[in-house]
Amino acid sequence: MKKNNLLLIGTHNDGKFKEISKLISKKIKKISPKSLKIKAPKETGKTFSSNSELKANFFYKKSKLISISDDSGLEILALNNKPGIYSARWAKRSGSFEKAMIKILKKLKNKKNRKARFICSLSIKLNEKKMITTVGIIYGNISFKILGNKGFGYDSIFIPNSSKLTFGQISAKKKMKIDHRSIAFKRLKKKLKLNKFFI
Repeated sequence: MKKNNLLLIGTHNDGKFKEISKLISKKIKKISPKSLKIKAPKETGKTFSSNSELKANFFYKKSKLISISDDSGLEILALNNKPGIYSARWAKRSGSFEKAMIKILKKLKNKKNRKARFICSLSIKLNEKKMITTVGIIYGNISFKILGNKGFGYDSIFIPNSSKLTFGQISAKKKMKIDHRSIAFKRLKKKLKLNKFFI
């Protein structure tokens, strides 16, 4: 396999790695930073896009391979759009995503407004000079309890507007057709157009 047929998916999150892998052509060999023993960079950006670009740059420099990275998170209107870019860090500080979801549900106990949105920024570093970034957003509401165990992260408390079920209750195949990551990826494909990675 030639080096230019390799794609590094810049994440240490197994759930994200699987989702991004499934969006990309089976013809392309995907590898993770774990397999190359590359540690994750510190996410110092103030936006999803600045963090996804930071990670794509970092993994490209470390691996010399075309690298795609995502930064995503949950914004809850009644919590002033938190946890936002700190979604993963909230879970880490809480002890797990499940404990973080329990905390969120407690904070929303007396709130009428349960509107929320999942945001994903995808960045692909093609070479030293070329970086492409897109953003996908899906709107919905926070459920009243944790429902389902099919997804990862905060999926089990997020009900997209197009469904009555949480992301944790629907199949991975259905989720991939509508979620924030797939929206960002479709936009990325349009920008790349004839790039062989997405045929």
